Amino acid sequence: MIATALTIAGSDPSGGAGIQADLKTFHQRHVYGMAVITLLTVQNTRGIRQVDVLKPALVVRQLEAVLEDIPPQAVKTGALGNAAVIRAVAGCAKKFRCPLVVDPVMISKHGAPLLQAEATRIFVKELLPLATLVTPNLPEAAALSGIRVHDPESMEKAARRIAEMGAKAVLVKGGHLRGAALDLLYHNGRVKVLTAPRVRTHHTHGTGCTYSAAITAELAKGKSLLMAVSIAKRFVTAAIRTSPGLGRGMGPVNHHAVIR
Repeated sequence: MIATALTIAGSDPSGGAGIQADLKTFHQRHVYGMAVITLLTVQNTRGIRQVDVLKPALVVRQLEAVLEDIPPQAVKTGALGNAAVIRAVAGCAKKFRCPLVVDPVMISKHGAPLLQAEATRIFVKELLPLATLVTPNLPEAAALSGIRVHDPESMEKAARRIAEMGAKAVLVKGGHLRGAALDLLYHNGRVKVLTAPRVRTHHTHGTGCTYSAAITAELAKGKSLLMAVSIAKRFVTAAIRTSPGLGRGMGPVNHHAVIR
């Protein structure tokens, strides 16, 4: 029987990030993908123009409809929008009996905040402690930990502090660093550094969504956390390297990427 995975996130009509990126990644990694939409965006490769967050009750009803019929074997969250939706999703997540990957989606690639202070507080208090894995980029790791994150040493310090907040494991993504593309996984008190050659391109729209979705897919198939992250790292690197060059801004990665 095919493995099943669920994403709880926002919609990107240009197809490079959010729900659309997650479902494409699930399909490419050979799992059956399901989606609960939390918010609608008006965006393309050049930027976000509008965000409308759904009512928490509607998000919950979507979740309940999925869970009662096709229970997922792994779940991920992406953009949740506001404190009310975060609280509603966290309430449902307490009942999950499968791995939960939490992509914070707090700060955009352009440095713009995507969660207000109250929403961040609810995120840390109610959703973060439920995470099997949380996957912040450097600015998000800094915002969560209160530590300036700019090198591998500070990445480890931030990961340890975020783990102290309740997350079972933390993957700090070093896409903003110079040099090799270095990510740091902190799990069970141990640190694993994953590296890949840096691809020189501005076509990186949706890399965080794609990375976390690939991890979720591998967890749904029963892979260990380290194996899931390692496979996903290879997949997102290939997706960036073979990006199709679409759009007039920061284009999407290649969700058809193949790895051996």
